[in-house]
Amino acid sequence: MPIDLPIIVLTHEFAPTRGGIATFTEEMARAGSELGKQIEVWAPACQSSDDSIFPFKIRRVPLTGTQDLSCQFRMALECFRDRKRLSNSIVYITDPGPILSLRALLPLKLIQPSKLALTLHGSEINTFSSNPLSRLSVRHVLKRANCISVPSSFSANLLGQKFPFAKRKTVITHGALKADFQEAASSKSGDGKVFRILTVGRLHPRKGHDRLITALRHLPKELKSGLELGIVGSGNKRGFGDRLRALAESSEFRVMFYGDVTNDRLRELYAQSDLFAMTSTPYRNSIEGFGLVYLEAAAHGLPIIANRVGGVEDAVSDGENGILVDPGDEPSLTKALTRLIENGNLREKMGAKGLAWSRSFSWHNAFKTLFEYENMRSDPVELS
Repeated sequence: MPIDLPIIVLTHEFAPTRGGIATFTEEMARAGSELGKQIEVWAPACQSSDDSIFPFKIRRVPLTGTQDLSCQFRMALECFRDRKRLSNSIVYITDPGPILSLRALLPLKLIQPSKLALTLHGSEINTFSSNPLSRLSVRHVLKRANCISVPSSFSANLLGQKFPFAKRKTVITHGALKADFQEAASSKSGDGKVFRILTVGRLHPRKGHDRLITALRHLPKELKSGLELGIVGSGNKRGFGDRLRALAESSEFRVMFYGDVTNDRLRELYAQSDLFAMTSTPYRNSIEGFGLVYLEAAAHGLPIIANRVGGVEDAVSDGENGILVDPGDEPSLTKALTRLIENGNLREKMGAKGLAWSRSFSWHNAFKTLFEYENMRSDPVELS
């Protein structure tokens, strides 16, 4: 990696905001810093964050983090004001908001970064290509990029279908375990009296909590009597959280809504659980690009049940550390749940394989793949 230019990361999602993109941004910046690169992250302003804990510089920008037009404008203004620095830096964008911020600045050459790298996770590829105006507005940014990373084979294929010119400069950078999950304890702390299933994700229709609860409701009565489902995450997209609570109240097993929790508490919940399940499903333009929580669960020795959708197959190895079912196939989902609840040996076998699987992914490798010399040396695809 002989390119020694400083790297400025533009993001609308960063700590203390939680979620896959925020984690991806933090860990890629951390990996770059550990590899000796000069990293600076431009992130939304936040009064409660202790930025001294990060091994790289944080520049807080007056954004709300919502990725709306106001955030896009403020990020664009920040870039314009510091355009001289950007011209001598590699600009790396990790989420859709800053891409939209640059859609006017780049064509007009109001900013001209030395190099440009992007990460597209999945859903934004659908959004960007949803209509001719959207495609046109981001086309120049994507063509200007020297390299574009995606988290899975699925996302790479999707990007190539929607924006064919991007194929030759697309690389796959799988996520990996968060730094504070690298030494996850594999020993269980459950009491053995209750079978605990855990799911982690914002309360959003795409995460499929309702389908999981419905599948659990069809379990044999004797399995439901000693069952507990724990749900970590918050939100109420289109009243989805309210509907989940109503569905839970009418179920014959216990459902615990933990909301957002600290990493220490999350590790405790993983250790207390017997099985991890997150049955994501396509929802409008929103898809699961990879799923870092699957690696977290695997790192705690948990077998996994998930839907075969989006980039999940890159995060869960079917038959090895978990079971994949087709989205919408409720009988198969109930069958998979029954199989793992009843078969302790299979859970232990899959959990053991998951431990090794989760550690086969590396943030350092992801960073080096994106910022390798050939990618950053090559000229961006010119507009035709």
